[in-house]
Amino acid sequence: MGDLRRRTVSIRLASADIRNIKRFAKRLGVRDSDIVRFAIKSTFGRLAPLCDPAIRGRSLVPVLVEAGDELIRHFELDAFQLEAIINDQVEPKDQVERDDIALLSMSGLRQDYLHMRLSKEQRGSETSGESLRRYLYGKYIYSNGEARPASAAGPSAAGHPREESPA
Repeated sequence: MGDLRRRTVSIRLASADIRNIKRFAKRLGVRDSDIVRFAIKSTFGRLAPLCDPAIRGRSLVPVLVEAGDELIRHFELDAFQLEAIINDQVEPKDQVERDDIALLSMSGLRQDYLHMRLSKEQRGSETSGESLRRYLYGKYIYSNGEARPASAAGPSAAGHPREESPA
């Protein structure tokens, strides 16, 4: 049996974060520490696949699509760091392509830049975040690694975003 005792830890928080914790606690009628524990547990729940070293490659796409922009901005991750996190020690068939990792890394940037990188066909009337989610889920999660025709795959048969050529 592991050590199940609770431990006290010290963390540095900005004044605004402390004010928000106190506001949440007051409104919910709980202690400040309950709010901090809730935030930590809910974050761990959302990011659980990152705690499991066996989950790599295309299996990490859902967590990175859903929470990647927050992670990328907060930890200032670039495409090279993301590639190491995603594809390190992964069989080639289960890897996420570099161009798609670059798109993920751009999801932490301004949305208009990501919007420019996604082809017009790919984004349709969706926001760039929705387009990226649909594209990556379709390519890495729902396809089971099988090649899809260019019209169904989104950006191109190779999975690379197409730049719009001026007409």
